[in-house]
Amino acid sequence: KLLARLEGRSSLKNLEPYLFAEEGSPVHGDVIEFHGPEGTGKTEMLYHLIARCIIPKSGGGLEVEVMFIDTDYHFDMLRLVTILEHRLAQRTEEMIKQCLGRLFLVNCNSSTQLLLTLYSLENMFCTHPSLCLLILDSVSAFYWIDRSNGGESLNLQEMNLKKCANFLEKLVREHHLALFATTQTLMQKSTNSAESFFPLKLQHETDTDYRPYLCKSWQQMVTHRIFFSKQCNSGNSKGFTVISCHLKRNHVVKRSFSVAECGVQF
Repeated sequence: KLLARLEGRSSLKNLEPYLFAEEGSPVHGDVIEFHGPEGTGKTEMLYHLIARCIIPKSGGGLEVEVMFIDTDYHFDMLRLVTILEHRLAQRTEEMIKQCLGRLFLVNCNSSTQLLLTLYSLENMFCTHPSLCLLILDSVSAFYWIDRSNGGESLNLQEMNLKKCANFLEKLVREHHLALFATTQTLMQKSTNSAESFFPLKLQHETDTDYRPYLCKSWQQMVTHRIFFSKQCNSGNSKGFTVISCHLKRNHVVKRSFSVAECGVQF
């Protein structure tokens, strides 16, 4: 029975082709990190992906369920409803309720609560075969609190996040999910900090202000890292840029997008 449920997970390869450096992504088991400063369109992109998932197939969506774990308390349900209203041909209240019925929203206010929440959600992934996408916004929310609580010991500082990362990896692998998680730019790049996490080709091509600061358990499980930035030059109407890196295959692609009332537009 469990095998049948796992095999029943829908493909996500048509989720948003513009966001990935190669065709056919994401696949079950992928861990995609959205990285960038505040105000660069990361959460808007998440709304875009959620809408793509929960809109029915008849309306051009994927008609799958999404679990959204909100650690920043930034989730704006009215914003998502506005995007749905623009994208649905049939904009009835009943249709929007049906779409929102495919979204599960959880709030966490500490890394301990996040860990306990992940443990408690495992049964849900077992019993919901159409629950394909797990979103965590953001995985870096408790970084400074955990550093403070851990005192001088790096092991204590990273203990909860390490446990969360290990369990997330287990959930994604065993339940055939795709995980999208956001991280904020908290550290400035130093001259040699990215070496161990980036092949030389990617360092050269991305030219991003990236310095890994989360625990190694998290860094090692990420399969795609997507850098978000705001374009300064007013000549470009798009406004935002993503640089998408497939870390295992060294593929890089750069795209521009804008954010309108109807959501993200490439």
